[in-house]
Amino acid sequence: MSIIMTVLSALRRDEKGATAIEYGLIATLIAVAIIAIVSTVGGDLINTFTDVSTGLSGAS
Repeated sequence: MSIIMTVLSALRRDEKGATAIEYGLIATLIAVAIIAIVSTVGGDLINTFTDVSTGLSGAS
């Protein structure tokens, strides 16, 4: 029984897995932020290129 208690105590003190999970959550948050920014800017960029294309077509 003491071996089980020793192993459980060691697992409770081990924080390597917690650190890996934290880094995973941070990476996920950064990815979501990048996707949101690209989605917003992408739509504006398409509109800008469409306006430029329309302007160039009308000029020729």
